[in-house]
Amino acid sequence: MTKANYEQMKALHTRFSARGFVQLAFPSNQFMGQEPGSNADIKRFVTEQFGGTGFVDLFSKSDVNGANANPLYKWLKTQQHGTLTDAIKWNFTKFLIDRNGRPVKRYAPNTQPKDIEADIEQYLEAKAEQ
Repeated sequence: MTKANYEQMKALHTRFSARGFVQLAFPSNQFMGQEPGSNADIKRFVTEQFGGTGFVDLFSKSDVNGANANPLYKWLKTQQHGTLTDAIKWNFTKFLIDRNGRPVKRYAPNTQPKDIEADIEQYLEAKAEQ
C-alpha cells in the first residue's frame, strides 16, 4: 500500500463521512506476503506510517480467496464479478456498496481511491429504499 492510497482514503473520509460514507479495510496476506504481521502489527504500522486508522474501519487479517475466504468476500465476488475470474487479484481491490447494502461497483486494485469519488457522490445522493 502506498502513502498516496492512504492520503486519498483520508480525503474521501473527510469529504463524505458526515453523509454516511464508511471505508472498511480487510488486510490479507494472500498477495506475495504483504501482510505477514499480526493484526496488532498491521494496525501499528498503519498508525506509524500513515497517521492512524481513524479514516477506515480496519478489520482482522483474513483470506479473500480460496476455501478459507472471508464470507463477505465470497459474497461480494458473486455480486460484482471480476475480469476473467472473480478472484481478488491483488490488494486494494475495492467494492462500492450502496445504502441498501448492495454491491454496485467493483474496482481494480490499481484504481486510485480518488478516481471513485464521482461514484461515491452518486450513491450517497441516492435515497435508501424504505
